[in-house]
Amino acid sequence: MDRTLMRPKGLARLPDFLHLTRLDRPIGTWLLMWPTLWALWIAADGIPARDVLLIFIAGVYLMRAAGCVVNDYADRHFDGHVKRTKNRPLATGRISEGEAKTLFVILVIAAFVLVWFTNLFTVMLSLVGVVLAFIYPFMKRYTHLPQAFLGAAFSWAIPMAFGAVLGTVPPVAWLLFAANVVWTVAYDTEYAMVDRDDDLKIGIKSTAVLFGRADRLMIGALQLLTLALLAWAGSWLALGGFFWLGLSAMAVTFVHQQVLIRKRDRDRCFQAFLNNHWSGLVLFAGIALSLWPALNGG
Repeated sequence: MDRTLMRPKGLARLPDFLHLTRLDRPIGTWLLMWPTLWALWIAADGIPARDVLLIFIAGVYLMRAAGCVVNDYADRHFDGHVKRTKNRPLATGRISEGEAKTLFVILVIAAFVLVWFTNLFTVMLSLVGVVLAFIYPFMKRYTHLPQAFLGAAFSWAIPMAFGAVLGTVPPVAWLLFAANVVWTVAYDTEYAMVDRDDDLKIGIKSTAVLFGRADRLMIGALQLLTLALLAWAGSWLALGGFFWLGLSAMAVTFVHQQVLIRKRDRDRCFQAFLNNHWSGLVLFAGIALSLWPALNGG
């Protein structure tokens, strides 16, 4: 049957494009947003300039959407065999491959235009970000560590934020980058636990498949390493008590996630993944309050 016959017409297509870009599911946007805001607040020593803040917020939405489009394009022949993804618009044919490629290019160009309002150094950094966003979805065919590539892609806004504010990337920015990569591998392993049975059947690689029955232990180790790296960054920056309160709250969310994944139930693993929104939020609150100008006599 001609798959184009399955496509709605006109504005009725909007829900499919919202689903393709995940604008109807903001969790990924928040997981990309929080570390971006950590970096902006630290680089600006409290309050980033309004134009830089708006550029990066809009850029997060655009690049997260672009990443979802290329992810679904890469998985278009696999998603139909996975319970959670079988109804995605590319897998069902409601959106064509050509439309997806065109949309990806439009989103990347829009994000690139935004970056041009910063500085040349940040523009050059953004090129690496586009490459990372493009290659990540294809890594699950070649390595059991695609989550590490996702971590790099989701963390690249950190050096970009420092570049936009300071015109350089100091060592502490790379420490934050490393912490966020490790955190991303941890939460995306929780996410991969949801699909592990299906992934094993169709030959998709992931850290959840690699870790096997050691998955909870490895996630716990990654969460502890995340906290240690962030604590190192907080000490380096001499952040105040609010930061340590936020980091402690982040640790509490990690404990809660360990409880959720204890029996490896699909729905509970997904809840654990979603809970990472709060992990990022409480740390941002700690950073923002620690750097709040009024508290420093500004």
